[in-house]
Amino acid sequence: MKVWFLDGGSIVIEHTQLMWNVPGPQVRIPVYSVLVEHADGLFLLDTGIDLDHMNRVLPFELPEQTEQQTIPGQLERCGFGLGDVTVLVNSHLHIDHVGGNQLFEETNVRNLIHERELTQARNHEPFEFFGYSDKSWDYEGANIETFSGDQELASGLTVLETPGHTVGHCSFLLEGGRKPMLLAMDVSYTAAALEKGIQPGFHHTPVDGVRSIARVKELAAEKDADIFFSHDMEAWQGYKHAPDFYEL
Repeated sequence: MKVWFLDGGSIVIEHTQLMWNVPGPQVRIPVYSVLVEHADGLFLLDTGIDLDHMNRVLPFELPEQTEQQTIPGQLERCGFGLGDVTVLVNSHLHIDHVGGNQLFEETNVRNLIHERELTQARNHEPFEFFGYSDKSWDYEGANIETFSGDQELASGLTVLETPGHTVGHCSFLLEGGRKPMLLAMDVSYTAAALEKGIQPGFHHTPVDGVRSIARVKELAAEKDADIFFSHDMEAWQGYKHAPDFYEL
């Protein structure tokens, strides 16, 4: 199993969004997707931002994304095209995780989304407007399949229920012959936040968020897994970026 981290650019957020109720300066955070080449198919986990949408709806987040940082540009760096992706899995449906979904409209890719997340994104609370403002993932004819509970998508590739940030938020556990990788996604944005048990400022259900933080920590200890963070710029700079890859 090969694992590529696809650089999708970056955005700027308030520190209280990085860590709930913790003041500090604004911070630029990375946005990325993960590509997994498996014997059972080519799996894409999230699709990052759509630059046009971000500039139109959240220009104050100062989005940055080059052509090379788009999903097609990053797939090309790994030797693939849009039509090679067999399964697209969204950890949740916030704007910085779904921007590239629309690019797969002509491919009929299987798009797996947690059932509660799908329902919430289509009928969200008013305070979630910006988070769910990019509806381009819900295009006519999208091959969406729902799931609930933990699911082994393929041998060694498991999606984990970790709600809190959103009602249907999920993380991923990748296991092979080497040290496992636990993709925390937005359970906590940074290593420092996870260590302190602090969830992002933008969340739906904080009690669930606290429990998901505990679950990620416990599972990482149980599996002796390395935890990867979705929006930790310092950590991101130490990760391998496509075309370099991890092998499990």
